[in-house]
Amino acid sequence: MQRSSARARARLRLRGFTLIEVMVVVVILGILAALVVPRVVGRTDDARAVAVRQDIAAVMQALKLYRLDNGRYPTAKQGLEALVARPAMDPVPTNWKSYLERLPKDPWGRPYLYLNPGARGEIDVFSLGADAQPGGAGADADLGSWDL
Repeated sequence: MQRSSARARARLRLRGFTLIEVMVVVVILGILAALVVPRVVGRTDDARAVAVRQDIAAVMQALKLYRLDNGRYPTAKQGLEALVARPAMDPVPTNWKSYLERLPKDPWGRPYLYLNPGARGEIDVFSLGADAQPGGAGADADLGSWDL
């Protein structure tokens, strides 16, 4: 009979974790979270900057195709909308096509800005960044076609 009670106790011991084992696992998870979370949380601004660069690269490509087909970039008044819908104001493009399905918005939900002639190049496509103000630094810096 002692054998069967010893087996029963052994089975009871193997059923679950002790409080110390659970606490060790919780401490290890806490340490891992303390190391990983700060690295992941700081990446949102980086991700937005990458998204802006990709959007601007796509818009610049569409503008180059527009120029190849029509001999000029859209005017500042025609704006980037000329890539989505045929401009009605002069100079009306002679060989217009739809270059984009829709105009992208920057990661902050605002439309990209377009200058022709550009301040930093022949043309400029840019976002004013998180603060929606010209200039700025870091996450608030302007991001544009001059960064490509």
